[in-house]
Amino acid sequence: MEGVNHSELAAFLKSRRDRVRPADVGLTAGPRRRVPGLRREEVAQLAGLSADYYTELERGRGAQPSAQVLAALARALRLSGDERDHLFHLAERPLPAVAHGPAAHPQPALLGLLDRLVTTPAQIITDLHEPLAQNPLAVALLGPAPIGRGLEASFAYRWFTDPAARALHPAEDHPRHSRVFTADLRAVAARRAKDPDVTRLVATLRRRSEEFAALWEQRDVALRRTDRKRIVHPSLGVVELDCHNLFSEDGRQRLLWFSAPPGTEGAAQLELLSVIGTQDLAPPGTDRLGRRSG
Repeated sequence: MEGVNHSELAAFLKSRRDRVRPADVGLTAGPRRRVPGLRREEVAQLAGLSADYYTELERGRGAQPSAQVLAALARALRLSGDERDHLFHLAERPLPAVAHGPAAHPQPALLGLLDRLVTTPAQIITDLHEPLAQNPLAVALLGPAPIGRGLEASFAYRWFTDPAARALHPAEDHPRHSRVFTADLRAVAARRAKDPDVTRLVATLRRRSEEFAALWEQRDVALRRTDRKRIVHPSLGVVELDCHNLFSEDGRQRLLWFSAPPGTEGAAQLELLSVIGTQDLAPPGTDRLGRRSG
């Protein structure tokens, strides 16, 4: 398309790829890595593109990338808001409207903090509990974020509709988590009144989950800021940790991280988690929560 600055677009993509460390996106550097940042095929994988297509973009060839491709590349390359806008300008695409939900771009301030949290599990989620970004220790502790979009991306939705999601916590803790999820969602629903995403989530949960419908009628309201959680890990067993939330200015995103007081069993388990990493500890053919994969 006339007006697309293919050479500058290619150079910008390469410069951002060189800047991202493999550990920033949950990849192992390995002893034979010859590039300062990510490989082309790694960027393609993170963005859900073919390696050949991304290679053509970095060579300054090919058709004008779509807005969906640009948004995926912005997330994969951890671009700031200004960098994402620059990418859209180079490709001659209109700047995207402010997105919410699992398609949202993690807010730069939260993403910058996430990149610096290398010794504790941390992730960025939306106020509807849709994961946007995870550090490697969060993947090791909680498992990878779901690939799907829409309601299925929300852990709150899956908590009430998919029994396998509850395997992340001991059974005796389930009633408390259900109450906390419901009270948190009611606070979000009040702040985002008439928002179609919130309305659809609440309506679907009330229809599909008797437990949620009963709790919703109790009208408890409380945003989750700090919590004490017990997480069932396939190798470490039950890990008891403090969970903290840092809210974005508009309240739609949260940086969530886990910690444990020094000298506790949880602190020792976190140290061991960094050694275990993200190796596959689930039975063959299943995911982190024991669900069938593939």
